[in-house]
Amino acid sequence: MKIFFRLVLFLVLIALVAGGFMYYQLARPYKSFGDTVFVDFPKGTSSDEMAEILASKGVIARPWQFLAARALSRGTTLQAGEYQFTKPASTLDVFDRIARGDIFYYSLVVPEGQNMFDIAASVQKLGVFTAKDFLKAARDPKLIRDLDRTAPSLEGYLFPDTYRLNRSTTAPHLCRLMTGKFRDAWKSLDTHEDVHATVTLASLVEREARLPAERPTIASVFRNRLKIGMKLDCDPTTVYAALLEGRYRGTIYRSDLDSPNAYNTYRNAGLPPGPIANPGVSSLKAALNPADTEILYFVAKGDGSGSHAFSGTLAAHEAATAEYRRATKNK
Repeated sequence: MKIFFRLVLFLVLIALVAGGFMYYQLARPYKSFGDTVFVDFPKGTSSDEMAEILASKGVIARPWQFLAARALSRGTTLQAGEYQFTKPASTLDVFDRIARGDIFYYSLVVPEGQNMFDIAASVQKLGVFTAKDFLKAARDPKLIRDLDRTAPSLEGYLFPDTYRLNRSTTAPHLCRLMTGKFRDAWKSLDTHEDVHATVTLASLVEREARLPAERPTIASVFRNRLKIGMKLDCDPTTVYAALLEGRYRGTIYRSDLDSPNAYNTYRNAGLPPGPIANPGVSSLKAALNPADTEILYFVAKGDGSGSHAFSGTLAAHEAATAEYRRATKNK
């Protein structure tokens, strides 16, 4: 009997030692790669394949370690995708990240009112692809042709939002995501108004308005001017014209105001040929439902509030402009 108990005790000790060794191997942080390594698991990758890939990339020491962690969590679903590893991690931690689907992505934040040049610069800064690649894709309007047959580019339809990109995201794919978001937003507005004119007007409102409450009023100014054939004299259109020609210098010069470019509303009456930025829902709503006013002019107040002084006559506008100049001169 004593021999039996001794044998049982011996086996228990062996099991404890083996278990301790196993836990040590699974809980020990490990790293045999450089600063950063990316591991991509396509859909359908098996646990065995994941184990081999992780070991070959230096994320874990041995494939059996990952399979042991898998055996401890048989009911867990492992998530496909690309993972980034930058520091030593235990096999248990690695397994947990894959089980949670903690995949690697870049976060691209596109605020309301950015144009395709702004977005291109942001994408290049992230390092996903070049600004040139994005602009090439954004200049091709085919993704939106069914909604806007006259769109010169995708400008106006690259909807402001936060987008998750990975290292395999391409410029055309991003443009498809962004125009898809626009389609959803446009559908939610439940309107039969002309999409080209609405988005173009909304882009001007987006670039001019600093306060959300002023968007319908600014939209009314542009609508009132369009009704009487008065030029819109919208500063952001001169900036956009300069951007298209690759000559924008960070501020508006006399030569910009005198430019014959079709987007320059100081020289050309009516709306520009297309949007000059990508408006959000609030500006789209303002373009669809401008305030009921007889206002023809507006100028910033110059007090740093972002608000504007609105006028119905040229004389009142000139007085407001003089006040703006005095306010900014004293700063």
